[in-house]
Amino acid sequence: MKFGVVIFPGSNCDHDMIYVLKNIMKQEVVKLWHKDTDLQNVDFVILPGGFSFGDYLRSGAIARFSPIMIEVIEFAKKGGYVFGVCNGFQILCEAGLLPGALLHNNNQKFICKNIYIKSETNNSILTSSLEKDKVLKIPIAHGEGRYFADEKTMNDLLSNEQILFSYCNEKGEKDLISNPNGSINNIAGICNSTRNVFGMMPHPERAADEEIGNIDGKLIFQSILQNCLQNKM
Repeated sequence: MKFGVVIFPGSNCDHDMIYVLKNIMKQEVVKLWHKDTDLQNVDFVILPGGFSFGDYLRSGAIARFSPIMIEVIEFAKKGGYVFGVCNGFQILCEAGLLPGALLHNNNQKFICKNIYIKSETNNSILTSSLEKDKVLKIPIAHGEGRYFADEKTMNDLLSNEQILFSYCNEKGEKDLISNPNGSINNIAGICNSTRNVFGMMPHPERAADEEIGNIDGKLIFQSILQNCLQNKM
């Protein structure tokens, strides 16, 4: 598969993502600068983490208007796969490709640590190869990661199985203590209603190399590849 990783001024997880896709997962990867207007015939677009445009205004609010996003939005509307991690998730919400918003953490502090999440559904390419309720240890690093949506949107997310991951403890139990940022319903990741746009705050690319002693994130990339390749056959 051919992946395109979008790079904005302030992106700082772009090379982490490229390394995992290219060196760990053995896939073709191209860099897509935010001013580009050509997606270079990629099969899959990824918006990486970081602090696009310094996170001025709201996180992702300026990046949403970069020229490349016109192409990303059209790509998604045609059914193309788009995956946003951390700041990428924020940008997708700002662009209207995912519902809801990412607000300041409830403690008003930047949080950087390993946390636990579990898959809530098998009905997505990110999670279909995972055991349902599979607990993963994945790092987070954000100041605006508190997912919020209004009541109607939450009802839609629940009824359509659009919640992909929830924060939990090591045993898979969801409670206030295991929720690092105050996200509604402990939400850590979602998809859109057509199941081709995905966002999550934790960083799977930071937990995909055996050299760092944790490959839980690699399971998500493996699920993506297995399902995308099956869909292409």
